[in-house]
Amino acid sequence: MYVCGPTVYNLIHIGNARPMIVFDTFRRYLMHRGYEVNYVSNFTDVDDKIIKAAIEEGTSSEEIAKRYIEECKKDMAAMNVMPATTHPLATGEIDGMIEMISELIREGHAYEKNGTVYFSTRSFRDYGELSHKNLDDLRSGFRDLKVSGEDEKEDPLDFVLWKPKKEGEPFWESPWSDGRPGWHIECSVMAKRYLGDTIDIHAGGEDLIFPHHENEIAQSTCANGVPFAHYWMHNAFLNINNKKMSKSLGNFFTVRDISKQYDLMVLRLFMLSAHYRSPLNFSADLMESAKASLLRIRNAAESLRDIAEGGADAPLDDAAQALLQEAKAYIDRFDERMDDDNNTADALSVVFDLVRFANTGVTAGAPKALAQGVLDVLLVMTDVLGLKVLQEKENLDGKIEALIEERQAARRARDFATADRIRDELKAQGIELLDTREGVKWKRI
Repeated sequence: MYVCGPTVYNLIHIGNARPMIVFDTFRRYLMHRGYEVNYVSNFTDVDDKIIKAAIEEGTSSEEIAKRYIEECKKDMAAMNVMPATTHPLATGEIDGMIEMISELIREGHAYEKNGTVYFSTRSFRDYGELSHKNLDDLRSGFRDLKVSGEDEKEDPLDFVLWKPKKEGEPFWESPWSDGRPGWHIECSVMAKRYLGDTIDIHAGGEDLIFPHHENEIAQSTCANGVPFAHYWMHNAFLNINNKKMSKSLGNFFTVRDISKQYDLMVLRLFMLSAHYRSPLNFSADLMESAKASLLRIRNAAESLRDIAEGGADAPLDDAAQALLQEAKAYIDRFDERMDDDNNTADALSVVFDLVRFANTGVTAGAPKALAQGVLDVLLVMTDVLGLKVLQEKENLDGKIEALIEERQAARRARDFATADRIRDELKAQGIELLDTREGVKWKRI
């Protein structure tokens, strides 16, 4: 499985996060169903934007890329995105790119003009098949387009495989010029090296369908002589309050920005609340709704754990056995939803059905084995979705005790607004405070 990764010139934004989360979830589901998944996701570490950022900072493009790869990995870990089997860097695959470009030239699919190498779209008869675009219509639209080097092309739709360096840019030696690769050839070469000539699944954002993925297919098929990918998966755009995310509109959010307001498991649940091929609208209201939904799951998981640890040791009677079998059947329902084109939204609805079942069917005093069995079912599904729903008990209890002590200090200082805020914060986490003669006690609700 190959998933196009980010160009690393800044912190990743929440638009970058959507493909990371949805395709990580699909990977987890394939593993849940018994597949061994070789998952490759690249970092584009040489690009005009990276070079521009390096010039503005007075540093090297290598330093910019290295910095933001590390920051990206931190954000991915915080979103519980599993590291790829391989995270190749474009700059580490230059030899393979030169080799593939040379093969395309030998086979008549590419040509060189003044140090620039172009792919000939006319040489690949299936060009446009993925994006359902007609070559003749595309050519008529490009007829009057004049850009640098355009008049050197044999066809306006031909695209760059290798380009000569400009002053101050990083470069590599090649048979055609000192320069660097075009963007599209990078993914073709990395997919070939780490997955083979034909891969099972290729994924990325829908904005990559044309021209990036169309060009990947053309290059790879012509160079390797076999079909490139059996299946394509593309996630739809993420909008902000029904508008396209843009710095100029002031609605541009990085994952790091969101982490200052929310546990990133809230962002993950939000991203999975719609089908990956459907547009998704990001708003404060929807994030608050996702926060409340995550809390419902976590409260159910905490309650089941408490019962499993402190419930009755009695063997399961017929009624409890029937409840446990009913709970296990939710996994089949979950799998059916995921089998339907990675339908995480419907799969989440099964999780909430199980939460309701647990809240009514497994109450205090229930047998430990029943509570543990239902919890195990819940964790199977939330693990596939990549949602962390159980915190370490000691850490959780410690945080609650610290907040209670903070509230007590506020009350002693007659700062009742802060005391009330802490009480409300704990209540939102499913914790009720009880003021007794022996001091403040707490219980989960």
